[in-house]
Amino acid sequence: MKLSAIYNALGHWFLSRPRHTKRVISIATDFVAVVFALWLSFSLRLGEFYSPSTQQLWLFLAAPIIAIPVFIKFGLYRAVIRYIGMDALWAIARAVMLFTLIFAVLVLLAGEWAENVPRTVYGINAVIMMLFVGGSRMLARWLFNHSRADERLNLNTENYIPPVLIYGAGQAGAQLVAMLKISHHLRPVAFIDDNDSIHHQQINGLTVYPFDELAGVIEKYKVRDVLLAMPAASRRKRSQILRKLEAYPVHVRTLPDLMDIAEGRIEVSDIREVDIGDLLGREPVAPDETLLHKNITGKVVMVTGAGGSIGSELCRQIIHLAPEKLVLFELSEFSLYQLEKELEKFNLDVPVVPVLGTVLNQQRVGAVCQHFQVKTIYHAAAYKHVPIVERNTNEGIRNNVFGTLSCAQAAIQTGVETFVLVSTDKAVRPTNTMGASKRLAELVLQALAQSEELCRNTRFTMVRFGNVLGSSGSVVPLFREQIAAGGPVTVTDPDIIRYFMTIPEAAELVIQAGAMGQGGDVFVLDMGEPVKILELARRMIHLSGFSVREQGSPEGDLEIQFTGLRPGEKLYEELLIGDNVTETAHPKIMRAEEVVIVWSALEKVLQQLEAANDDDNSAEARKLLLSTIDGFEPQCELNDWLTSDSDSA
Repeated sequence: MKLSAIYNALGHWFLSRPRHTKRVISIATDFVAVVFALWLSFSLRLGEFYSPSTQQLWLFLAAPIIAIPVFIKFGLYRAVIRYIGMDALWAIARAVMLFTLIFAVLVLLAGEWAENVPRTVYGINAVIMMLFVGGSRMLARWLFNHSRADERLNLNTENYIPPVLIYGAGQAGAQLVAMLKISHHLRPVAFIDDNDSIHHQQINGLTVYPFDELAGVIEKYKVRDVLLAMPAASRRKRSQILRKLEAYPVHVRTLPDLMDIAEGRIEVSDIREVDIGDLLGREPVAPDETLLHKNITGKVVMVTGAGGSIGSELCRQIIHLAPEKLVLFELSEFSLYQLEKELEKFNLDVPVVPVLGTVLNQQRVGAVCQHFQVKTIYHAAAYKHVPIVERNTNEGIRNNVFGTLSCAQAAIQTGVETFVLVSTDKAVRPTNTMGASKRLAELVLQALAQSEELCRNTRFTMVRFGNVLGSSGSVVPLFREQIAAGGPVTVTDPDIIRYFMTIPEAAELVIQAGAMGQGGDVFVLDMGEPVKILELARRMIHLSGFSVREQGSPEGDLEIQFTGLRPGEKLYEELLIGDNVTETAHPKIMRAEEVVIVWSALEKVLQQLEAANDDDNSAEARKLLLSTIDGFEPQCELNDWLTSDSDSA
């Protein structure tokens, strides 16, 4: 029988025993170790095989009787041997020192009952006991881990643990390796690091390799996964690393925040996919704390559409800015319930009020504002899915335009100080109903802001930005879902480009921009460089460990299919209608100066549009949008579900 098979059998036998049986075995082992250590210390001191006299036999019984309770007190039998570490070894050292002290005092007090006991025996005995007690546990730990090693390495076994490379051999990487070895979800095999001074050195038992040797390391260890362990690196640095890794057939994931792991919010098993923000390399700008707090701290704040992507992130950030009260206004009961439960977990001393309702009900909105004395409203409630709104023209207009008007009028009537509209880049020279309806919502607020008779003391501000990563309908979660399903990955057009921003950054900038408004301002967020969607799809496929199947590479894993532009979709988005833009005190926020329609003229258009909506007359609604919205050029024929065109289709 092979020695490894014996190790495996012993390890499996011990691990399968009940907990109390394991403790009895540990105590029995320590009993023998204490007696043998005392005998060996006498033998080493005297230079011969020691044979105790009759008067000294009681010492060999007293030693374990003293040692075992001390070991119990120091928790030596509560430690799980498989995971024993330096803390447990330090506990063993302290327990042995206390035992040695008690034993020495007992021997000295025994007088003639303990004659001829050399004083150096105590020190020798302490060293040997530490070796035996600590060594037995380390040996057991090795034995248990060894018993499972073959299964972890064998791809065909149930307990197989896939190998993983750690990119980053710093403190975070070393801590990650230690946690992975305990969790048994992934098996770290080596480090990759750009620091020349530590190449081919050992950290936590793993060799550190330079990036140039990555191909060989992947082949040697049969690696399919790489974990980025560089939480302190800048977005730009991580983006550069990801670009280098794209050429290799590995699935790249990133390390959760170590503080989140330590506080129990997530586990190592929650190692996540690469943050899309890292792919873009967009560096966040530190917020202006004065702007963040200006409209929130000590005030009652309401967020409409609170359960949506932007609305919920606004709520998460607002609650940390110490408002007097946070009112969640939401039409979806389930979204409202989820958000309320999430905010409760923050354990902040901020009252959260969940309110069910539609923004179209001006009386309801006004009653809520009046009852809770709301001072700031962030209006994020909107229909934003371009193809859906294109098929449901009147409902899109009703919600986006008249919902905004309803909230704005309720805000004016109840003395709300600040009203911030969350707008979109699709409102600029719109090619679809959704964009046109959002531009008309902007015009409504601009017209109200210009009218001293109507506006009174409410400041209206609009914040316009592009796509947010991870929002409902965003291309990023769609790509991840398609990649996980084995493809194909769908892109509407090979030339389509978009601006992207993370949801937290967008919400943070919305709050700051809203604080800078004087009344009727349209703020535009700096979205950085545009991203080609085809390239984004390629990068996500590569960083998931797959290759693209295309002409010239028929053996690739996943195919990219082009589906054509959706109704109302355009190849690129703009943030400005004209070139008249001014800078603000914030480097990521600009102020747009655009044409405004006076309220007296706009009111007539709204009345006609309301009549068209009431009649479900999509054709008339589109005519009104075409005559009112500057630059509105629909890219598709009217195709509302209730039109004859859609019926015939």
